[in-house]
Amino acid sequence: MSTRQRTTFVLSVCLLLFFSIMNFCVSCNSQEKDIRRPAVAGQFYPASATDLRKQIQQFFQAAKLVSVPGRIVGMISPHAGYIYSGWVAAHGYRQLEGKKYETVIIIAPSHFETFSEISVYPRGGYETPLGVVFVDEEMAEKIAAQSSRIILSNKGHRQEHLIQREHAVEVQIPFLQMVLKDFKIVPIVMGNQSYENSQTLGNAIAKAAKGHNVLIVASSDLSHYHPYQEAVDIDSRLISYVEKFDFSGLAEAISKREVEACGGGPIVATMIAAEKLGAKKVKILNYANSGDTMGDKSRVVGYLSAVFYRQMEKNPKKKEVGIDLGLSKKDQEQLLEIAKKTIVCCVKGEPIPKFAVSSPKLLEKRGAFVTITKYGRLRGCIGSILPMKSLYQTVQEVAESAALHDPRFPPVRPDELEYLKVEISVLTVPQKIQSIDEIEVGKHGLIIRKGYSQGLLLPQVATDYGWDREEFLRATCRKAGLPTDAWKQPDTEIFVFSAEVFGEE
Repeated sequence: MSTRQRTTFVLSVCLLLFFSIMNFCVSCNSQEKDIRRPAVAGQFYPASATDLRKQIQQFFQAAKLVSVPGRIVGMISPHAGYIYSGWVAAHGYRQLEGKKYETVIIIAPSHFETFSEISVYPRGGYETPLGVVFVDEEMAEKIAAQSSRIILSNKGHRQEHLIQREHAVEVQIPFLQMVLKDFKIVPIVMGNQSYENSQTLGNAIAKAAKGHNVLIVASSDLSHYHPYQEAVDIDSRLISYVEKFDFSGLAEAISKREVEACGGGPIVATMIAAEKLGAKKVKILNYANSGDTMGDKSRVVGYLSAVFYRQMEKNPKKKEVGIDLGLSKKDQEQLLEIAKKTIVCCVKGEPIPKFAVSSPKLLEKRGAFVTITKYGRLRGCIGSILPMKSLYQTVQEVAESAALHDPRFPPVRPDELEYLKVEISVLTVPQKIQSIDEIEVGKHGLIIRKGYSQGLLLPQVATDYGWDREEFLRATCRKAGLPTDAWKQPDTEIFVFSAEVFGEE
């Protein structure tokens, strides 16, 4: 290469790096711009992450964990300052412990900004002292596409040029951050809470969310500034409509001012969407007002926590997952012991012992995943897909990685060890398929690959969520960071594998 050619090459590389850095900076600045900063931290709830966690944990300790015999699809939660309504809100959010949701759709009223549409925050995220929760942009777009009444906008969300800033979406998020992992949000503010708008929004959410694992939260307080007993009477009438799942009756009562709720539209929209998504039952978890929480009963505000749920089948059959690879009960017990001892030792910083293994099945080369849960919630999951090492060595390595190196979670702490449960999935070799008709839900896990993006979901994930084949494909695309319909594209590769799945009781 001549001197001129070398100079030209170096200049080209420098220019490429320069424009790449500039594009990266523009992208970062754009993303930063779309993050809504906390508007009421330090007012409605503590601005310190430590103090906020401590306060919510105190609320949870005081809230009863009740039996909700089904899948929670929607809920009503108050949005006053935490010292007033946090105790009531905790009754609802505590029921979500150990649950998994892809997306939480939060519907709130607009207290300070006037507009006629239903405003869906389109991108970026909402920040609280506990971190940023990102917007499910795809779901937001799908909801907005259902009606011209629904717009992608920062109306009702924005803080610029407003004397008072909206709080009704924001105050729900720290509770969600305390009980859920790996979820996104769709923040929605209703400028006009007419019954027509509530119907439009409820139907739009139901259509957009079909086949997805979503939770819908109606952010609302009840009656405002009545004497204590008068407030209780008014709120009791509203609660009776909720208990009967009578959203049309509730909407009419609100229009006639027989009952009060600053988020009446969000409540009605949530009830409509939840019903269309299969929720037929209601459970009232807690009612109180500011006279109960703060003592002054002359002018109070009412607070309600309630959930709408899809009832479980009576005596459901246990769903079979994966396949039998011939591991004996003793083999399974030894692998669980290897995984658990490895986790304990690596978390405590102690040497991992050498394990005496003689079973031919454990000496076979196999891929495997180790899943760690705490109180039923995912705490770490790492695996090796291909059979590179003997099964027991694979389990040992991925157990350590799941405990210490899952990028979604902080490393497991020694004080958590007694609360952890371990599940192992021993894998077959993935096979590329030509048709999605080859996928058997319950038997197969999926790998979807397109370009440099790849996502994997284990067989038990589909059965845990009750997905059908296409829902499983969409979820795996989402895991890969791809559009949920990427599985339909000709350059997308789909692989299936199966697993023998077992764990601690």
